[in-house]
Amino acid sequence: MRGCRHRAGRAARRRRQKFGNTIQSVSHQLQYVRLMKFLHQRGFTSTLLQPALFTDTGRGLQTFRAIKPGQLIISLPESCLLTTSTVLNSYLGQYIKSWKHRLSPLLALCVFLVCERHRGEASDWFPYIDTLPRTYTCPAYFTDDVMAVLPACVRRWALEQRQTVQEFHSSNQDFFSSLQPVVSQPVEDVLTYAALRWAWCSVNTRSVFMSHPPNNFLSGQDVYALAPFLDLLNHQPDVQVKASFNDATRCYEIGCVSGTLRYQQAFINYGSHDNQHLLLEYGFVASSNPHSVVYVDTDLLCEVLKGDKSLNQKLQFLKENNLLHNLTVSGEGPSWRLMTALRLLSMPQTLHQWKAVLLGQAVCEEREEWSIHTAQTLCERLLQDTHTALDKIKDLLQLCDPSVREQLDVVKALRQEERCILGRSLVMLQGIMRQPEELLPCQPDVDNVS
Repeated sequence: MRGCRHRAGRAARRRRQKFGNTIQSVSHQLQYVRLMKFLHQRGFTSTLLQPALFTDTGRGLQTFRAIKPGQLIISLPESCLLTTSTVLNSYLGQYIKSWKHRLSPLLALCVFLVCERHRGEASDWFPYIDTLPRTYTCPAYFTDDVMAVLPACVRRWALEQRQTVQEFHSSNQDFFSSLQPVVSQPVEDVLTYAALRWAWCSVNTRSVFMSHPPNNFLSGQDVYALAPFLDLLNHQPDVQVKASFNDATRCYEIGCVSGTLRYQQAFINYGSHDNQHLLLEYGFVASSNPHSVVYVDTDLLCEVLKGDKSLNQKLQFLKENNLLHNLTVSGEGPSWRLMTALRLLSMPQTLHQWKAVLLGQAVCEEREEWSIHTAQTLCERLLQDTHTALDKIKDLLQLCDPSVREQLDVVKALRQEERCILGRSLVMLQGIMRQPEELLPCQPDVDNVS
């Protein structure tokens, strides 16, 4: 993995001075030495990247040398990928194939991960499993105190995730019991809720998309592949990469579109996700995320507009026209969807006029000002909630243990970003109220129509 040892010259010392506080190579650590040996035995070689520890993102992959635009940075052979084919061809295969119900691909992978972790160093996949995080900062792990300081929309989604994982464990107890012959302890002590939660988060946060042909033993879409070493690549919103399984080479390949400098962290892009989505699905938030927004919850709309006697009818109209979700605020102000919803809510109880506004017809100046003022009120309420949450997080951080601290740090980063977005949006809205000739457009942007 590492190059030949030699005496470092002046240039190398300068590099250490420049990057020493931010990058620490970990390729010499036993778990990574074992991982690379495991992968080399399966046909993988890496001459461009090495595992490293970065102060801003944690574990990642550092470049040995400059990567040119369009260059392939990773080509991971199929034999290195952990898929449902791996599971069906293992000792678990006979139990899955003979089970009375077809399992989901996700469940098959999760059970395999738990059983392999239980086997410890006797597992063929131990060198990979040993590099997986022991815990995650996904909402499925969040304590009730951490859940309470999430934004309202995110809290609802987070609670749904927690419930999904709980049902994932509780609804499969009969199948777990059938696996007693393959574990050395009582199966209820191995396939616990905590173990399934760890496996669920491992697959959900670290797998790459890879379509597999349907089979007679599993039900549902099978698109997961765990990719050792490759899954150390961190996300950066502005990075462009090409990632897919190459049927010709039988490798999962990552190509760098823009290139990367020598001794820098190599990144990939998980998609154009806002930070709420990144927190929910991957357990982190990205700094300087151009897709960042703040969501306006329907409950907040109802609370702000509770004096409108026709509010329920208007909300029903918004719901029927797919305008009651993804109501957001960015640093540039309220989204087109949010302003359209507010313009509709400003109208009298006349269905014909509502449809006209929905098609982009401008409202009168009085109703436009009402809509902007209401948007300002929503931002102020959201900002107040954010400040309250940050104060609560500050108190919790003084009392919590390290695992909860990590969860709170992620939520704190999200809330701090919200504070900045809402502050900028309020400045913009206040400027419009002072200069009403600069009212927001009624016509939708292409990106906001869907």
